[in-house]
Amino acid sequence: MRLFPFGHATHPKWQMAAGLALAQVRAQMALHDYAAMPTLGLLYITDHYAAQAREILDHLGAELPEITDWVGTVGVGVASSDVEYFDEPALALMLCELPTDQYRVFSGVAPLGVGDGMGFEPHTALIHADSGTADLAELIAEMAERTATGYLFGGLASSRSDVVQFAVGGNGNIKGYGAAGGVFRGGLSGVAFGERIALVSRVTQGCQPVARQRLITAAEGNVIMGLDGEPALDVLLRDLSITLDEPQVAMMALRSTLVGLTAAGSDAVARTGNFGADVVVRHIVGLDPARRGVAVADQVRQGMRMAFCRRDPQAARADLVRICAEIREELEPEEVPMATAAALAAPEPQAGPSPERRIAGAVYVSCAGRGGPHFGGPSAELQIVRRALGDVPLVGFFAGGEIARNHLYGYTGVLTVFL
Repeated sequence: MRLFPFGHATHPKWQMAAGLALAQVRAQMALHDYAAMPTLGLLYITDHYAAQAREILDHLGAELPEITDWVGTVGVGVASSDVEYFDEPALALMLCELPTDQYRVFSGVAPLGVGDGMGFEPHTALIHADSGTADLAELIAEMAERTATGYLFGGLASSRSDVVQFAVGGNGNIKGYGAAGGVFRGGLSGVAFGERIALVSRVTQGCQPVARQRLITAAEGNVIMGLDGEPALDVLLRDLSITLDEPQVAMMALRSTLVGLTAAGSDAVARTGNFGADVVVRHIVGLDPARRGVAVADQVRQGMRMAFCRRDPQAARADLVRICAEIREELEPEEVPMATAAALAAPEPQAGPSPERRIAGAVYVSCAGRGGPHFGGPSAELQIVRRALGDVPLVGFFAGGEIARNHLYGYTGVLTVFL
């Protein structure tokens, strides 16, 4: 698999931004290492362009007639390579060269697995969703069950105006698309991948545990009443070394403290000391001194495991570097050819996109509450990804919630690479 051509641009007029991005894509397609016959387009736009979503998709489809399938959505920000576009009109697109029998575009009017007739079995899926959709968490879990691995990756559209999703299959010839023209509102959409599409995906919570994981031994609704047989509030105060007799100090500590929850039978903390893949981080929303309980922004049950954690820029940077390192380690065999070793070891700026890195392209979905400002400066989050993972083709968006496996996350980043 060769490198995926990609482009990105910002301009007050969407036509100019599209033209600039198309010029980048076409220049790359003329290079030997890049895919010359892509089939699937990924398109992300900021909400400044939301009202023109249909025009943008029609224009790109006309300019790239070889691309018969498109997926994507809108975000308050979009990302590509080492740049983030926040609160400005921008778009990012990537063209993937994949076997057409190894992916299927789906949407609310053309659901996954309905009317396929080709024996396609979904193994993973890139999914976009509208946060206003009823029973969204249940729909995500149901979608995960339709895949062989149970693994989804993606996020919720985020917009201060129109909330749109892109989903075009077979040049619009999939039954049911009709007048929608590939631009949808509400529900779920995306693209499912078959067994031969190799992916590696990781979630960064941006948090680090401040104490060992504990068993929830008593709970009611969203209130944790007992931890390891002790009152939950007593455990929290002890772990944070605070007291309610000093309310100002306690409040400062509690504002940066969250709770990492996992279902019974899973480990909240991995062997590395970081959170495992099944953890869901939720805010502490209140204390119950009368019952010695801790209220969190989710339903909790006896038998679940949890760990108190802290989210700050330092923890976020460290965890982002960690997942990039894990991806690189998974891609690197014990013995590598000289060309591969040189590509992996090359310093900037020599470390440009190279198929020797074994990554054809990447999708990064991050929380709209993260981005450069949370990491110390403009585009800082994506620059960390580039330094840690290498310079690879990458697009993504800043979401209103992130999806990984069958979970809906918040304040996280989901990084997925195509091998």
